[in-house]
Order: sequence, then structure tokens, then C-alpha cells
Amino acid sequence: MKKTISVVITAFNVGKTLERTLKSVTWADEIIVTDGSSTDNTASVARKFTKKVFTQPNYPMLNKNKNYGFTKATGDWILCLDSDEEIPAELAKEIRQKIQSDNTVGYWIPRKNIIFGKWIKHGLWWPDRQLRLFQRGKGKYPEKHVHEYISVEGPTTDLSNVYVHYNYESIDMYLWKMQHIYTGSEVENFIAAGNVVRWYDAIRFPVSDFLKIYFAQEGYKDGLHGLVLSILQAFYSFIVFAKLWERQKFDDIDVPLSASVTELKAVVRDTRYWILTSKIKHTAFPRSLWYRILRRLTTSS
Repeated sequence: MKKTISVVITAFNVGKTLERTLKSVTWADEIIVTDGSSTDNTASVARKFTKKVFTQPNYPMLNKNKNYGFTKATGDWILCLDSDEEIPAELAKEIRQKIQSDNTVGYWIPRKNIIFGKWIKHGLWWPDRQLRLFQRGKGKYPEKHVHEYISVEGPTTDLSNVYVHYNYESIDMYLWKMQHIYTGSEVENFIAAGNVVRWYDAIRFPVSDFLKIYFAQEGYKDGLHGLVLSILQAFYSFIVFAKLWERQKFDDIDVPLSASVTELKAVVRDTRYWILTSKIKHTAFPRSLWYRILRRLTTSS
């Protein structure tokens, strides 16, 4: 018997962009939209494509409405999408073929992030594999963190084609999501894990994220987009620190200048290490050997 597929989409005040997502999944056997009590025309746009539009409160924990949508699906398989995502024709074809097999219960799909009008191919944003396709009744989102993956019962594998995520389209959108969605969740999880923030994390959090994204994950290869995104993510980490400090009632902690200088010297050392590592990657022998020697001296100092 041919297996069927339900596409489950969560939406809130996305009337201007939802149609793009819905048009990309008209091939599915069923479309379900969970509307988080939108105040714009989101629901009316959704009803142009499906009768199965369900209204729920706009919970801060986004995964709650996603799981609710899963309970309304009747297909053998569920494809979970956000309202700013799109399924290209090549992926749709691959999905229809793969779901006819019983060898797995879930599929990871590489996600192509379009940020500030450009496909970002490095850093956090590629290949950004997401588990979005799974057998009905075999998976759901945990409801503790907005960035958690769907948890499935059974083996998973990968699809080769990508789907598109029209991620941040403006700086305002990035800052809004950072403030109202993501950093608050990061803070709650940090506290729930029993962690305690220290004064020096005001330096270590943002610097660590910048060096990781820009150098270790080669964000520099995305040009100015990569530089700006690396700085924004560093700022994101600093805001997480600041909110954690706020939870500690803005403790008045004495920070000796000498201690700050020590931390900043470590920043210089770590930055030099990653600059030299990048040069090693992009420099031919024997010049690269010189950079290796300098890097070793940096780590031993």
C-alpha cells in the first residue's frame, strides 16, 4: 500500500510569507497548519490551501504547537516545517520515494539558510541538518528548548537534497528573535543545568563564539555576511551572559584590572592561534611550516 504524508506547519503572524511555504508542499497528501492566534491574515492564507487550520495560543515554547500539529496528522509520515521554510521540487521527489521504505523511522535533511539575502555556506548555518521527516507516532519535539531536534523512536538516516530556510531577512528580525525567543530559552536551560555564570564569562562567551564561527567553522568564507553574522552571534552570547547576570540580581562583583587584563591577554592569544590556523590552511609549504611554528609558540606562551 502506498504510504501517505502529512505536512505540519506552525505559524504566527506570517501572512506575507506563508503562501510561499504552502505552495511548495501542495504535492503532500495532507497539510496541517497550527496558527498561534495570529492577528494578521495568516489563518485566511492557510485556508486557501487546507481546511485543517487549528488555532492555539502563541506559546513562548514554540515546540508545543508543533507537537499539537503532529497529533492532528493522519498520514503515515509527517514532514514538519516552519512558516519561513520551503521544499524544492527535487527534495519533494526524494521524500515521496523514501517514505515508501520501512527501513527507517526518520530522515535528517540539510537546510539551506538564506540570511540577509545570501545563502550562508559556513558557520552555524550549513549544512544545518534537521530531523524533519518521520513516521507518524514515532517522533515529537522535547518542550524544553526552542532549538531542540525532533526525538524519534528508531533508526534515522539522511536525505541528500536540501530544503530552504528564509532565515533572518533584516537586522531588526535578528534582534527581535534574539530578544524575544532565543536568549531567554538559553538562559532557562543554562540555569536548569545547574550552571553558574562568572564575571569572566562576559568576555569568554562572546569571544569564544566569534572565534568558533568565524575561524573554526570558516565563517570568513562568506565574506562580509560571515563577519557580520559572527559578530552578531558574539553579541547574542553576551546578551545571554547579561541576562544570566540579571537573574543574579546584578551582583556587585569586584573585578580587579589585573584579572581583566589576564582575560584580554587570553583573547589575544586565542585570536592569534586561530589566525595562524587559518593561514596554515590557505598557505602552501614551506610558508605554512613557518605558521605552524608560530602557532606552537603561541600555545606555549
